[in-house]
Amino acid sequence: MDSRTDSHTWFVRTPEERDRLRVTAELSRRFAERAAEHDLAGTFPHENIADLKACGYVHWTTDAEFGGEAISLHEMLLHQEQLARGDGSTALAIGWHVGLMLNLRATRAFPPDLYEEVCESVVREGALINSCATEPATGSPSRGGRPQTTARRVDGGYVINGRKTFSTLSPALDWILVTASVEGESDVAEFLVRGQDVEIVETWNTLGMRATGSHDIVLRDVFVSERYRVGARRGESKLDRGRDGSAWLLHIPACYLGIALNARDFAVRYAATYQPNSLTHPIAEVPHIQEKLGQMELKLLSARTLLYDLASRWDDAPDDAARMAMRPHFAAAKTLATNAAMEVVDLAMRVVGARSLWRDVVLERLYRDVRAGLHNPPMDDVTYQLLAQMALRECAADVVGAAGANGASGTAGTAGTAGTAAKGGGGAAAQGLG
Repeated sequence: MDSRTDSHTWFVRTPEERDRLRVTAELSRRFAERAAEHDLAGTFPHENIADLKACGYVHWTTDAEFGGEAISLHEMLLHQEQLARGDGSTALAIGWHVGLMLNLRATRAFPPDLYEEVCESVVREGALINSCATEPATGSPSRGGRPQTTARRVDGGYVINGRKTFSTLSPALDWILVTASVEGESDVAEFLVRGQDVEIVETWNTLGMRATGSHDIVLRDVFVSERYRVGARRGESKLDRGRDGSAWLLHIPACYLGIALNARDFAVRYAATYQPNSLTHPIAEVPHIQEKLGQMELKLLSARTLLYDLASRWDDAPDDAARMAMRPHFAAAKTLATNAAMEVVDLAMRVVGARSLWRDVVLERLYRDVRAGLHNPPMDDVTYQLLAQMALRECAADVVGAAGANGASGTAGTAGTAGTAAKGGGGAAAQGLG
């Protein structure tokens, strides 16, 4: 197919990306064959993870210094989207690992010797890592709740007790980043725990994304040496891993766009081949069907273009400050993508009609899976708040600049008015918008 119009390769930039995309496209086809079985049973796709390890995908984002391929954020999203076209659960699960390895590569938030240990275990052994911070009482860590998981200082390290929920990839994790409140300190600390030291409680029984293995993990008197305390958050400050703007979380919208592309592909093929006896042509020639297909294409094109443009900008950014400034845009990409994905799947089902509700038609599963995107971070309300704060800061700067210029030219009255407006902007910010 002409790569200029093929949705699989539209955002591919180099021959190397194209070659690696062939690998993930083949994996995607395999995962698609297994997806319905794992969805129905709610089982974790261990064979998919084995395939990802066998081809080396698990270390594609790992630092080249330690044997990884160190692919870009842009390229990581290409592969995550492609994997999700086959199975959204597998793509989302492995996305936390490859995304976190990219995040660690960008921030070097771990001590050098520990970072080397983790990277080498990923390359040599196919070790997997994820961050598990959500708890029953606090909800998402993005809301700022203090963990009920506790770390008590003992000789040589800490003893950790607690329970984490939504621990995606839990059946296959070798390394787990765990947040805990440190007894006697105001800090919320982050610890690197071995997967073999925690108990997995199989609680994951959900409407969609049923094969992500997002069970609870329980820590009972888990000893962690001092060396594996890897970060701390004081007050409203972010963990060191957040200083790159957390662009690695774009693996989330890439996954849901992949699910939507799967739905789009099914609907287009169905429309091109289904011809009821009331028509002399396939339904693809019916105007209202073409309108729905066109709406799907526009939504996908808009969301994907923003996603890949931002990823490339992050890859090319000169420093952490530039990347942090993009954080509201990353949130916008996630909100736009996940909502567009839901709309695309809905339109696909409208094209196919009542047949789309059948369990043996892939759209039924995609409809359930795609809704999970609403509940992955950041939530829509957080995105809108970040964008509002960004707009308020920009306008406040414009007002202050105008006031300064007017003052310099002697228009004191205008400057006073501008100053009042700036003060009003500050008031809005003080009320929670900035």
